[in-house]
Amino acid sequence: MKIEHIAIYVNDLEGARSFFINYFDGISNECYHNKATGFKSYFISFESGARLEIMNKPNLVDYEKPLNRTGYAHIAISVGSKEKVDELTEKLKSDGYEVVSGPRTTGDGYYESCILVFEDNQIEITA
Repeated sequence: MKIEHIAIYVNDLEGARSFFINYFDGISNECYHNKATGFKSYFISFESGARLEIMNKPNLVDYEKPLNRTGYAHIAISVGSKEKVDELTEKLKSDGYEVVSGPRTTGDGYYESCILVFEDNQIEITA
């Protein structure tokens, strides 16, 4: 058994798509658009085989997303090395994204940083 994909609703579909393509080398399919409902989505595929579906539809409710909440916490993406974690963290920071923590080695042994990205969603970058 495996998780087939993870899905997330976003307000800025094209911005989220560009984020994963530009920073994580994601490969996107063509936009699916259901004209009857207004639903749109992209699947972003990564080198490991993991897939992320980013979606949008009319009349989404956008609640506040505090860091300490139940439900969705973050998406963790491994970039392969501590050096790459450091480099990508610095690039995201210089591009205006907020570094929430790290880079650091956590108590459970991960080398990671956590970044607050588009629409107050958190990405964890791991080695």
